[in-house]
Amino acid sequence: MAASERPSWSESRDAGVVQEGTREAPQDIKMALYKHGQLIPSLGDAKFRSPILTEIIEKKFEYYRNDETLNTYGTLAFGTSSGLSGIMANLVFRNSFKVKYEALKTYASLTTLPFLATIVTYKLFVTDALQSGDLSKESCILRSSLIGVACGVSYPSALAFYKNGRLAVKYQTVPLPPKGRVMLHWLLLCQTGMKAMAIPLFFQILMGVFSGIHHYGVCEKTYARPVPDD
Repeated sequence: MAASERPSWSESRDAGVVQEGTREAPQDIKMALYKHGQLIPSLGDAKFRSPILTEIIEKKFEYYRNDETLNTYGTLAFGTSSGLSGIMANLVFRNSFKVKYEALKTYASLTTLPFLATIVTYKLFVTDALQSGDLSKESCILRSSLIGVACGVSYPSALAFYKNGRLAVKYQTVPLPPKGRVMLHWLLLCQTGMKAMAIPLFFQILMGVFSGIHHYGVCEKTYARPVPDD
């Protein structure tokens, strides 16, 4: 009787696993592969999708590289000039405040932040406006020049003044300002450096004018091309 009440090995196997001839997975594993009525992708599917995603990303990069209206190389050159301006601003203000500490940290931020600020601002105010057709040639040149002044000279100068001023106070490399004349004291200390920033100011204005003229000409030429018939 006890032997007859025990389920046979084949019956228990059929209850938990589909027959071996069909080569199916156990029922609990099959249920785990489904979630909210959708099939959870397996490891094989992930391996299959990986080359597809790589191909899509490569096509996107190829598209952005070939799209002349983005002016990718011109924008990168404009951003690079702002980064160089940031390096000069940091050098000038470090000498003005006689700071010799944390050089790598200040140079890294003064190079990276103006570069990124120029690229993002140029993309928002010039590239997008040109692609939408809402920007004239004069406005394009003016915006590019203002971006060069703001992101390539004013921003790195203010950032270098702030960072190196804090280091000067922290390490006491310059005398502290008297009460009531704080701003005048700092301006007198860095007046020579502020005059030296006239060089990158002139250069950034030229870069902005050149970039605006070139970018507008590229967009005008691109949109004037006849669309080929299929």
